[in-house]
Amino acid sequence: MGEQELPGVLILEIGGECGVLESHVAFLRKHFSLITMKEFLQNKEKWSEKTESIFVFERRPVIDRELLESLPNLKVIGNSGVGVNHLDLKLISSFGVKVTNTPHAVSDSTADIGMALMLASARRLVEGYHIAVSPDTKDFAVDWLGVEVTRATLGIIGMGSIGYKVAKRAKAFDMKILYHNRSQRKEKEEQAVGAVYCKKIEDLLQQSDFVMLVVNLTPETHKLIGKRELEFMKPTATLINICRGAVVDQDALVEALQNGVIRAAALDVTYPEPLPRDHPLLKLKNVTLTPHIGTATVKALRMMTEEAVDNILAVLQDLPVPSEVIPK
Repeated sequence: MGEQELPGVLILEIGGECGVLESHVAFLRKHFSLITMKEFLQNKEKWSEKTESIFVFERRPVIDRELLESLPNLKVIGNSGVGVNHLDLKLISSFGVKVTNTPHAVSDSTADIGMALMLASARRLVEGYHIAVSPDTKDFAVDWLGVEVTRATLGIIGMGSIGYKVAKRAKAFDMKILYHNRSQRKEKEEQAVGAVYCKKIEDLLQQSDFVMLVVNLTPETHKLIGKRELEFMKPTATLINICRGAVVDQDALVEALQNGVIRAAALDVTYPEPLPRDHPLLKLKNVTLTPHIGTATVKALRMMTEEAVDNILAVLQDLPVPSEVIPK
């Protein structure tokens, strides 16, 4: 089958800061005729009829009403990643277009970053690095201390695929694992990782040494952790966020960190991203920040592209869709 016979997929661009990775292009071209936004905008008449799908990578291209109205044959938007809060699901659905995501590809890499952040914050690795390399360092202070992860209590808020894989990793550290979720896991699954269900989020917050957020961003989870929730936590506790920045009230978090309400925070996500360079979170020593790299591994990104392609092709071929996102 020649490239001209392949279904057209719209992408932002190839390469660049937000474009599809060049190393993934050959794989995509096996299944689709790639149409960049630049090509599309230069000749809408030619490409609008040919575009049957959109591959959203790093939240781009932006999907708005104008774009949807210009694509009469669009059937599916394949999102690379789990979170779809950047997509207006109801608007897209009103055009008869399906949305898919890639929950299976990201679970291991995101669980890994959760553990990495917990360990880094507990043992103050970022601070330690600066001490180790500073030209002013003459001796290492004996009273420069972190806290133990082993046998500590981890509270996981959001026990989906990623949260469960965090629990499996935490079990190897002999951690006591609590979790809060919309629904309780099966008893067999709980026993496999030694997890205890907390119906009330307050019970989890009060008992945990580390609280890890692994929920989707929805209207219900927007600012799920605010001043009230932070005050339920132990003053020795650490908040870890590996889902979406807006799940946490950042102003309340800054205040809690400055006033010793909690010990520390470790964040792979913020809002906005990146933070303004004068944001107080960037100035606090008890904050560990990474630039939203939960899925940023060679393997994870490749798996995300492959899973997105499987989803798109399933829709185009009228087959069962592995990971469809249904608007609520």
